[in-house]
Amino acid sequence: MTSDFEAQLRAASLRVTRPRLAVLTALRDHPHVDTHRLIALVRDDHPTVSHQAIYDVLRALTDAGLVRRIQPAGATARYESRVGDNHHHIVCRSCGAIADVECAVGHTPCLTASDDHGFVVDEAEVVYWGTCPDCAATPTPQ
Repeated sequence: MTSDFEAQLRAASLRVTRPRLAVLTALRDHPHVDTHRLIALVRDDHPTVSHQAIYDVLRALTDAGLVRRIQPAGATARYESRVGDNHHHIVCRSCGAIADVECAVGHTPCLTASDDHGFVVDEAEVVYWGTCPDCAATPTPQ
């Protein structure tokens, strides 16, 4: 898989570096991770990589379109390496878990602006909210 990451970096005109490969690997293995957790994951395998280096890598990968930054309302920013497709997210209101949801198929009126005000629309964002199975199975304290 590292060679796939190397090819992605080169195709985006980015140098192949150890921190970039480590971030891409962590995001592949832990989708929807926040920056704090991502830093811990990268530093588990590469303890000399600085926090600032990881922030710089995230910025470069996001700018190059290799990583997507998502931030559901009221939640911390998360990152994922699934880019280039039209998918959405479902967020647990209790624990904050996030999962991918494939785009709705067929007639989807909520994804077409009723009045685009002259904008050229290239993306619509949908976030589903609810309770994940783990939280739903946990009894609430009385």
